[in-house]
Amino acid sequence: MLGMQKPTLNIVLVEPDIPWNTGAIGRTCVALNLRLILIHPIGFSTDEKAVRRAGLDYWQHVDLVEYQNWQEFLENEQPENTFLYTISGDKNFFDAQYKINSYLVFGSESKGLDEFYHEAYRDNLYQVPMFSDKIRSLNLANTATAVIYEAIRQIKFT
Repeated sequence: MLGMQKPTLNIVLVEPDIPWNTGAIGRTCVALNLRLILIHPIGFSTDEKAVRRAGLDYWQHVDLVEYQNWQEFLENEQPENTFLYTISGDKNFFDAQYKINSYLVFGSESKGLDEFYHEAYRDNLYQVPMFSDKIRSLNLANTATAVIYEAIRQIKFT
């Protein structure tokens, strides 16, 4: 792993809709030894038959935790370093101060993060910048991967 210590990051997907995006993010988590947390409800099945049918031959290696809702997540994880990503975030994701054991939180593909998150975590909202108004948003898997690698870059060099 290029002489780098394993970073400890938690990737949190809140109510993901599209299995292929979650699968791609899961693959990134396996490659980088990160933990993937899914907050229900989710728009697909993660049982063995479904992931096998989807061709996710690495899924058994994903360090996966599932919670039935955000409250259960908070009670079990008690996250301290939490960063939420939304197109309406006030801060650029490059300006976040990532630390080991940070929680990187992404909303669903169809609706993003509910207003609750925008109000409750106002100081923790970040965006990945876009310089065109021709698209509504970036692909979730692409956004998560960009953020993950920036967090790893910071952790490695600080």
